[in-house]
Amino acid sequence: MSTIEARFRSTQGSFVLDAAFSVPSRGVTALFGASGSGKTTLLRLIAGLTRAPGSLIVNGEVWQDDRTFIPTHRRALGYVFQEASLFPHLSVRANLEYGWKRVPIAERRTAFGDVVDWLGLAALLAQAPRHLSGGQRQRVAIGRALLASPRLLLMDEPLSALDATSRADILPYLERLHRELELPLIYVSHAQDEVARLADYLLLIDAGRITYQGPLVDGLTRLDLPLAHRDTASTVIDTTVVAHDQEFQLTRVAHQGMALELPGLFAAPGEPLRVRIAARDVSLALTAPEHSSILNLLPAQVIALMDDAPGQVIVQLAVSDRVLLSRITRKSATTLHLSPGTHVIAQVKSVAVV
Repeated sequence: MSTIEARFRSTQGSFVLDAAFSVPSRGVTALFGASGSGKTTLLRLIAGLTRAPGSLIVNGEVWQDDRTFIPTHRRALGYVFQEASLFPHLSVRANLEYGWKRVPIAERRTAFGDVVDWLGLAALLAQAPRHLSGGQRQRVAIGRALLASPRLLLMDEPLSALDATSRADILPYLERLHRELELPLIYVSHAQDEVARLADYLLLIDAGRITYQGPLVDGLTRLDLPLAHRDTASTVIDTTVVAHDQEFQLTRVAHQGMALELPGLFAAPGEPLRVRIAARDVSLALTAPEHSSILNLLPAQVIALMDDAPGQVIVQLAVSDRVLLSRITRKSATTLHLSPGTHVIAQVKSVAVV
């Protein structure tokens, strides 16, 4: 498998970044951590915008080591910042064409029309940046970076400056890019919902060190990692659409032996659909209820339990070949006599599945 391999050590005042990782050079790798953990510092080192001792190898090509340092302008990468830095005197079309026209035709990796279509920019091409919303400007910035035909795309919290509505509007476009492109993307964020929605691979960084690197689905549900203990703790499952119930406006999806019903009609049968189940929306019972409004009743087995917030327990469950998290009260865990190996029914309200 082609990889992106990096190792850097950087000292800035009292802050020391000492990070090493190896990630697949395909799909979305989320670089996740709290503010001040070193996310942007590491991303700037990858881009060559900041220089420090270390090494960086992208698909076998050395971008930095003890003898080599390829400057930023010669690295085949695109960089999308927190604030969309568009050229204010150029139209949207001219902004998009800025990098595209500088790439020889034979070396262009993406077609202009494809990028415009993926990001929904056709109606904006004649406009000036000052007339665009924050989300629209950021979509143009992403498009401009893609049209420079990078081999690696870096995004530094591209949604952090947007309001909730604009974030919700732009996320579907990022999901479409994920589906359409084989281009590797390193996506910096401290928003767990974004990471769960977009990423394939996860790098956790804390105080300048990588504390986890591996598949997103594993990193979200490990009890020895912080993501399982946040209010937003959740499980991600990549499912396939099976069928639609037109009468009740439900979609049935499946993964291995697990089936779920979701509200609304999503995608066509056979298409992939990622779903996210919050730990707080999973309740447990020792037997399946006879009469219940909850449609998703999943046979499960307790893997482990750990005390969480005061009076609460996070329960790690095996469901088919996936791991599901449930957050319940300590009283409930005691009443049900839960321990590793206990067989339970995980109850998931359809309206709670994202």
